[in-house]
Amino acid sequence: MRILLIEDDRMIGAAVVQALRDASYAVDWVTDGGSGIEAASAETYDLVLLDLGLPTPDGTEVLRQFRKTGHRLPVIIVTARDAIDDRIRGLDLGADDYIVKPFEMRELLARMRAILRRQGSGGSAVLSNGAISLDPATHEVAHAGEISRLTAREFALLQALLLRPGTILSRIDLERHIYGWNEEVESNAVEFLIHAIRKKIGAAAIRNVRGVGWMVDRPC
Repeated sequence: MRILLIEDDRMIGAAVVQALRDASYAVDWVTDGGSGIEAASAETYDLVLLDLGLPTPDGTEVLRQFRKTGHRLPVIIVTARDAIDDRIRGLDLGADDYIVKPFEMRELLARMRAILRRQGSGGSAVLSNGAISLDPATHEVAHAGEISRLTAREFALLQALLLRPGTILSRIDLERHIYGWNEEVESNAVEFLIHAIRKKIGAAAIRNVRGVGWMVDRPC
């Protein structure tokens, strides 16, 4: 899952980015409204976390621009503005949820999963193709009666494959699901992660289509 964070507070932004990466999300972070609009136009995201108190323009105008152009990208407003009128205005402008700072990161992650479930983007309790079952809440994968815990990036890669069973994903496709803009990606990173996952669930679970990419089977 790829998340766009639009937050101008450096301390809050850094903490949210780290927490999202720990939870296996790829994150791109911008600090002003104009850059947020630009990023959402240039990249494909699963969800936006949007502060309201942004420079040039503020978060309300960013959201208005998203919805004016017909962009249905899910948006959670994350702000210190706690007045009822602010909450109503944000939701009426098209936000999918509204959470007030300070907040527990666990709650934000749960709200994100709930929205992604509604959007059909992998926030469901369990992803499965019949042979492999992946639990986003625990990062555990079940296969052939065995349960294994995945690292954050192992989870992100397997999640990307299970979201589109039967579809071949290229190296670039997988890297986009795993890494944000400023994260260094080694040339063999995808192969390394796939090797690690196969050691836990078996080599046949992830199929390699030579020269094209990787896939998991469709449900039987």
